[in-house]
Amino acid sequence: MELDTIAAISTPMGEGAIAIVRLSGDKAIDIADKIYKGSKSLKQVDSHTIHYGHLTNPTTGETVEEVMVSVMKGPKTFTREDVVEINCHGGLVSVNRVLQLVLSNGAKLAEPGEFTKRAFLNGRIDLSQAEAVMDLIRAKTDRAMNVALGQMEGRLSRLIRKLRQEILETLAHVEVNIDYPEYDDVEEMTHKMFIEKAASVKKELEHLLQTSQQGKILREGLSTVIIGRPNVGKSSLLNSLVHENKAIVTDIPGTTRDVIEEYVNVRGVPLRLLDTAGIRETEDIVERIGVERSRAVLREADLILLVLNYSDELTDEDLNLFKAVEGMDVIVIVNKTDLPRKIDLERVREAAKQHKVVTTSLLEDQGVDDLEEAISSLFFAGSLEAGDMTYVSNSRHIALLGQAKQAIEDAIDAIEMGTPIDLVQIDFTRAWELLGEIIGDSVHESLIDQLFSQFCLGK
Repeated sequence: MELDTIAAISTPMGEGAIAIVRLSGDKAIDIADKIYKGSKSLKQVDSHTIHYGHLTNPTTGETVEEVMVSVMKGPKTFTREDVVEINCHGGLVSVNRVLQLVLSNGAKLAEPGEFTKRAFLNGRIDLSQAEAVMDLIRAKTDRAMNVALGQMEGRLSRLIRKLRQEILETLAHVEVNIDYPEYDDVEEMTHKMFIEKAASVKKELEHLLQTSQQGKILREGLSTVIIGRPNVGKSSLLNSLVHENKAIVTDIPGTTRDVIEEYVNVRGVPLRLLDTAGIRETEDIVERIGVERSRAVLREADLILLVLNYSDELTDEDLNLFKAVEGMDVIVIVNKTDLPRKIDLERVREAAKQHKVVTTSLLEDQGVDDLEEAISSLFFAGSLEAGDMTYVSNSRHIALLGQAKQAIEDAIDAIEMGTPIDLVQIDFTRAWELLGEIIGDSVHESLIDQLFSQFCLGK
């Protein structure tokens, strides 16, 4: 397989101390050496060493940049190809000049995710590990990063390969019984044995799927919507969780006219926090648009923080909000406990039903710890602390695991109905293929292209 030598900027664009232009491919060292001037030719240096020098334009002789160049010879590199990383001064102009110089001397601009794609194509990592690279980059909490690291190190891959091997051994046993029935030394694969093998694989798949909700939350964050009547303290709640004054807080009802979005880390749980306009009937056109947007994000939320006013009686508008969030994960927050109480807390608990009720005084920073504990325990209940567990966080993996589990269940149902074992193995083979798609052993090229196109340029 012949591939062009690719290059891209691997650090975020903008001002900074350094920026890195990365090259990968058979001609990476040749291209870098053509534009590099230092005490030694890059072709002569040892692998995995870094060298000081200058980049010059071979056509004009002009000095372009002062650099440190890392040389790493394959196969002991991320892509298993020769890799060169040019460390130059950070800044839009300097790093773009270096990139253009590299491209004009034989490199091709890398596509998004092409470095990681090459690591996959060259057999250094499988598909699930490649996807974990992007999860690691996008991780917003320590917990999310630990899950991504575990997957990148092959924890999920090893478990999937083990399950595929169990399925393959069972299928091989069936084939031997069918093709060589006269062999007395080969144990017959009975219906009972087949069900036992299938049940064992199904149990492992169910365990993986049980972790998928937590894993997906860590990967994508909880879409958390703050709702309530105007002036109950929604914007104050956002500011308290973010630990910054992101939203305007006044005594005037209807200050928030639009949906304000902010990411926040609550005890290792990433929240995509949405502060909404107070939901009420209003004649103000701008506020009415904000209320409609609030209703729209409400329908897509994973968690609702419903805020009530401790110093107001429970109103019909409050009760309507309880009805609007029926069947959803809700935490009820009774705010402004620093003011005289007018709300009937017993009535609040009746309206909240099984949902947690937390009292706060955001003005005096009271009750925020209780709220954070309620959010964490609602979705994780402390189970995420087990560091040796394998968490499934990728939507594609979750869907394939669900389909594989269904195929196993279909095989078990068929066996229990007395279907011949050679027909039942069709469903078992289907499960083996679906699990293979997770790690890339059986996957279409178009899917691979689509997955890597979601990566950032230079990764």
